[in-house]
Amino acid sequence: MDWIIETFRNNPSIPIFLTIGLGFLLGQLKFKGFSLGTVTSVLLVGVLVGQLDIDIPGPLKTVFFLLFLFAIGYSVGPQFFRALRGDGIKQVIFAAVVCVLCLLCTWIACKVMGYDAGETLGVYAGAQTMSAAIGAGIDTINSLGASAADKKNWIDIVPVTYAVCYIFGTIGSAWIVSWLGPKMLGGLAKVKEDTKALEKELNDSSVTSDPAFITANRPVAFRAYKIDNEFFSTPRSVDEIENHLMEQGRRLFVERVRKNGEIVETSSNLKIVNGDEIVLSGRREAIIGDEKWIGEEVNDADLLNFPAEQIDVMVAKKKVGGMTVDELRAKKFMYGISIKSISRAGVNIPVFAKTKLIAGDTLTIVGLEREVAEAGPQIGYVDKPTVASDMVTVGLGIFLGCLIGVLTIHAGSVPISLSTSGGALISGLIFGWLRSKHPTFGRIPKPAVWVMNNLGLNMFIAVIGITSGPSFVSGLQQVGFSVFFVGIFATAVPLIIAMFLGSKVFKFRPAVNLGCTAGARTTTATLGAVQDAIGSTVPALGYTVTYAIGNTLLILMGVAIVLMTI
Repeated sequence: MDWIIETFRNNPSIPIFLTIGLGFLLGQLKFKGFSLGTVTSVLLVGVLVGQLDIDIPGPLKTVFFLLFLFAIGYSVGPQFFRALRGDGIKQVIFAAVVCVLCLLCTWIACKVMGYDAGETLGVYAGAQTMSAAIGAGIDTINSLGASAADKKNWIDIVPVTYAVCYIFGTIGSAWIVSWLGPKMLGGLAKVKEDTKALEKELNDSSVTSDPAFITANRPVAFRAYKIDNEFFSTPRSVDEIENHLMEQGRRLFVERVRKNGEIVETSSNLKIVNGDEIVLSGRREAIIGDEKWIGEEVNDADLLNFPAEQIDVMVAKKKVGGMTVDELRAKKFMYGISIKSISRAGVNIPVFAKTKLIAGDTLTIVGLEREVAEAGPQIGYVDKPTVASDMVTVGLGIFLGCLIGVLTIHAGSVPISLSTSGGALISGLIFGWLRSKHPTFGRIPKPAVWVMNNLGLNMFIAVIGITSGPSFVSGLQQVGFSVFFVGIFATAVPLIIAMFLGSKVFKFRPAVNLGCTAGARTTTATLGAVQDAIGSTVPALGYTVTYAIGNTLLILMGVAIVLMTI
């Protein structure tokens, strides 16, 4: 045991990776649907490992935290800036109001309890489940003119109040928004009824009459049939068949044809008769049941053996940004193309006819190789799979952001700055937005962003846990169990007020209101709970804009909460 302790103290990278591994393992465990989550698990494992009194160099955690903040900004940048000048401005204002409520409710509760800057920062980060605020707040504490002893005491207590408040911050948020929220908005039954009505409105296709937008993320299917129906007693052209399907409410395409035993090239005027075989493509819910009018489905391996392709395309063309899905479908270059999913700020949103597309959205489209090759460039930038990241963007982006962040102004004797943390976040926002404007610039693949997000934040949290380990128990005794109830207040009150304002002041539809509330508090788990509760993906339409704004403001408010407390 002495050898292990000595090894850990002399090689601090070893206990850090032990903490990361065990923390992620613990975070994956669930009991009756409850999970501590990765961040809390890493912190608690770090506190346990930290009982060995391991000293870790300061720059290590800072480097990883800056990577995390840059990645966060890069992910939400396109949505953040476009929301500020787009038709989502009402959701922007709502998110800003919610963030201010989170700040004020936490500050008031902690002020009443007489908490110091460190205790208040921990309560804020835990109750609002904004782990990144810890780094921004600690940077601010370090910049203050207080004594070194006070700074150390404040920083050491942050993980304690954070860990205590985070549990209800996570579980309580999901429960309040998904269970209490519908009751506040007229009851679950009424919310479900209104959501179905909203889905119907959003599915009202005025351009293509395409009802194949019922639910999001349905797979696209290619199925072969042998023609045997009175409808084909008169030869029918491919155009006539597709128009007939459209009249039935199904947008399907004739992709391949076998006539007289030979596979022939498909064209709009090609005539189909009984005995021919054809391949139809479309979203699965639209293609099921064709045997009733067309003939028996067949497993013709040769006929179905053709190069269908699925690709991701970033919306970058000005003519496409601002279109609805319905309007895009009507374009000639979309012939044969099915939209499988739409991702905005990393969140899948419903593929409804009236879903409005914005620059930076990623569409997953499916079709024949030649059809996809034509449609992709017309929509924007074809995001072909790659493992290479533009490290010039990452390195210089964080460098420039940190330079901006260290610039300081003084309000009396109080130094005020964004800190390197806030600077890296702002830089990520700008570079992410530039990437949406110029897709060939600054590419960072999704897997790389995921690593920067998860490893960056959790490496930072692991170091925080290990370094605070020796003082964690005494810190918990210092603040007492009452901090848990302070956290409940700081979590619940802003959410309840937010849903009331969303309904009465902002006039959001119930499902959108719940999605906006979850987004402003940046709780993806809450969005999932809401969608499960009302049985619809519509809340995602209110989540993306507010998430982009909330993710930015709640982190920066880690600076504000410290300055308000001193």
